[in-house]
Amino acid sequence: SLVIRGEKDEHAVLCSKDKTYVMKIADTSNMLLFVPGCKTPEELNTDPASCNIIHSQIAGFSKNYWELRRCRPKLKKLRKLLMEDPYEGPDSQKDQTLTFSKYTTEDLLSLIQASEEEILHQLQVIDACKIEGYWRILDFDYEMKLLNHVTQLIDSESWPLSKVPLCACLEELGSLEPREMIEHILLSYGRKYVDAAGEVFFEMREDKICRAIAQMLLRNAVKFNLSEFEEVWQQSVPEGMTTRLDQLQGLALVDKSSRPETIFLLKVEDLPEDNQERFNSLFGIREKWTEMDITPYIQDLCAEKQTVGALLTKYARSSMLNGVKVYNSRRPLS
Repeated sequence: SLVIRGEKDEHAVLCSKDKTYVMKIADTSNMLLFVPGCKTPEELNTDPASCNIIHSQIAGFSKNYWELRRCRPKLKKLRKLLMEDPYEGPDSQKDQTLTFSKYTTEDLLSLIQASEEEILHQLQVIDACKIEGYWRILDFDYEMKLLNHVTQLIDSESWPLSKVPLCACLEELGSLEPREMIEHILLSYGRKYVDAAGEVFFEMREDKICRAIAQMLLRNAVKFNLSEFEEVWQQSVPEGMTTRLDQLQGLALVDKSSRPETIFLLKVEDLPEDNQERFNSLFGIREKWTEMDITPYIQDLCAEKQTVGALLTKYARSSMLNGVKVYNSRRPLS
């Protein structure tokens, strides 16, 4: 089945079960006639002796048709809707007063311009969870609180990070937080597997945990001295984990031109969804970018079979700076 999605102020898109298409009206020089019960030559009797003229009623005609072009699903709105009311835990007073909108799968399907599979996949990507039938995103402070409970338990029990038992976590932490929240944080920050005896374990994802702790440190500072940040960051992550700057792609940006070098929070999900607006925003933050620095911030804009290089050719101008290729805006920024 196909469904057209879009609110009054949005361009309509057509969605199948797993893909999204832009709809545009195209004109044709041939008039299209609608004939009920129309038969093709192949369906008619081929015997020349039995040829009859068939009188057909024309029910309508058209000079244009809808042209479909595969496009990126418009998923930025999904996070924005869920962030109206992030889940702060079972004891939150804000959650008791139903002042904010809450969204079911059906609500999101009617509001988001994307196919069902693309929406459900994105809900996984942003670590949304279903609470009492509604999709919710955890408040960042509450998420860090849950993650801290889990990492402290791993440390106190001396479990290997590759083998964290679900049952023991629920047993130990169930008195502090709802069991489904403990399992959700393990699913968000670990890979679930079942051993030969049928017991459920999680292999914790080092890069994602290090990234979340970096975000926690950076969100309270406008800019952070890079060497100081790297030191504090390594001290803040669970024992046995190693921090690396490449874990922060699309989350934080290093300013190598300042002395000393600094790092600041710049999240790709906070940037505009439209291609031109995204580039305008990036060139407003920094005049010249290397391909390595800008790639994490434009990779999600690439359409099917499109490369980052092709996007840069279209929206940026390249030049050489101290022997390094850099990109700046094609148009003057106001």
